[in-house]
Amino acid sequence: MDSIRAHLKQVQERIRLAAGSAGRPAAEIALLAVSKTRPVSDISEALEAGQDAFGENYLQEALPKINELRGTAAQWHFIGRIQSNKTRPIAENFDWVHSLDDVRHAQRLNDQRPEGLPPLNICLQVNVDIEQTKGGFLPDQVESAIKAIGKMPRLKLRGLMAIPAPADDFQAQREPFRRLREIRDRLATPELPLETLSMGMSDDIEAAIAEGATIVRVGTAIFGPRNPVVQAH
Repeated sequence: MDSIRAHLKQVQERIRLAAGSAGRPAAEIALLAVSKTRPVSDISEALEAGQDAFGENYLQEALPKINELRGTAAQWHFIGRIQSNKTRPIAENFDWVHSLDDVRHAQRLNDQRPEGLPPLNICLQVNVDIEQTKGGFLPDQVESAIKAIGKMPRLKLRGLMAIPAPADDFQAQREPFRRLREIRDRLATPELPLETLSMGMSDDIEAAIAEGATIVRVGTAIFGPRNPVVQAH
């Protein structure tokens, strides 16, 4: 069986080829290894291979990993649904939050971010498909959310994130990513460039990169099929 190091090289090559096809430097695109349900040993193997950014969905699962790997190069990104009673440990332990979809949660994260840490990097999750069962700001809510969060000094608004509905066709995959990019382009300013587009996963990173992704979130293609474990939030 291929090692995590080998899988990382394969994903990095996919990113390089997709960036070349889009006329973009591969250095513009960061790889976020989605390590939910994965043991610390897998994350350590990825760290040894040079991967330092890891995405976690479930706080109760993530905190023991974060504690065990303190002092390493690991950078932690929260990518799951945020609950009001979980904002303090998120604010205290993570470097990024990709899944912010409520201004009230933003205020809590801001107020609970320790002064000794740099501002928490934030992406607003946008419901680009307008799916009723999916989290995220609706497209017409993003501008007011940006204005509110831009006033919070312990948060640093970096850009937008989306989790579109799966699609098999390359052009169909590109469409929601294009919509997210267009929202960003419309709302970005010199003072708040919203340079980050967190979009694309194992099955559609090429389409996301074609539409401007700067962070792709990849789990299965790095770590293999997900462990069939139901995790508590």
